[in-house]
Amino acid sequence: MDTPLARELADLSSRRRALEGVDIQFTGDTRVITVSNQKGGVGKTTTAVNLASALAQLGAKVLVVDLDPQGNASTALGVAHTADTDSIYDVLIGDSAFADIVQPTPESPNLLCAPSTIHLAGAEIELVSQVAREFRLRRALESYLDEHPVDVVIIDCPPSLGLLTINAFTAASEVLIPIQCEYYALEGLSQLLGNIQMIQKHLNPELHLSTILLTMYDARTRLAQQVADEVRNHFPEQVLETVIPRSVRVSEAPSFGQTVIAYDGTSAGAIAYREAAVEIAQRGQASPQNKEK
Repeated sequence: MDTPLARELADLSSRRRALEGVDIQFTGDTRVITVSNQKGGVGKTTTAVNLASALAQLGAKVLVVDLDPQGNASTALGVAHTADTDSIYDVLIGDSAFADIVQPTPESPNLLCAPSTIHLAGAEIELVSQVAREFRLRRALESYLDEHPVDVVIIDCPPSLGLLTINAFTAASEVLIPIQCEYYALEGLSQLLGNIQMIQKHLNPELHLSTILLTMYDARTRLAQQVADEVRNHFPEQVLETVIPRSVRVSEAPSFGQTVIAYDGTSAGAIAYREAAVEIAQRGQASPQNKEK
């Protein structure tokens, strides 16, 4: 029957088949991507863990660094992050090595997590007195990658522009910004871009805005389309073709300690994140660094 539901199911089936034929080889240097947006509720953590899971499914070895004191990324990946767990806090403030805190996830042997705990909530204050406070994460991560190479590192930032986020920017070479397809989507974005430029100038000249992902897209509303068009007009090179729809499955998955890729890999949300991961991987292959290799 030619109904909206039938057309939607046919579209999902076609997209699933297309994803099954994708073959990506992960070569070259480790890509370190920080997922950031100081505006809360835009799907930042959801994007970080689901892209990580989708990249791991494509064959990449992926490390998720949970830099948010709420620990939602750790929850979604099903790793322990109670108060007595060795965590990213012990790396930033203590003398722990990255290798001491990284945990495998139950979802995939290719997917690893450096968890967050509640102790990270006080790290902003404690970092102020630390030597080279902006580079604590970068130095620890570089030491880990020398001994334990991975293809992609995804850093999930807190919804703020404090020292934890600065550490993420200093450690990364790419910034991915999830933008919600709603009225306040671009509010605060200029401040975030200003911070990225400041980090580029003073701390990390390699940092650049590589990717913008439109999230919580509701195709039934004109507003979502208008926001998407506006963002694409402002950032034509950075915005992915894929948009992430509003999805009950995406919202349900963390309560089961899973990403939506593991929870319901055939759902619209899972397929969208898998398509976004393919785009990100293909862009990485097309980058000047990897063309030289």
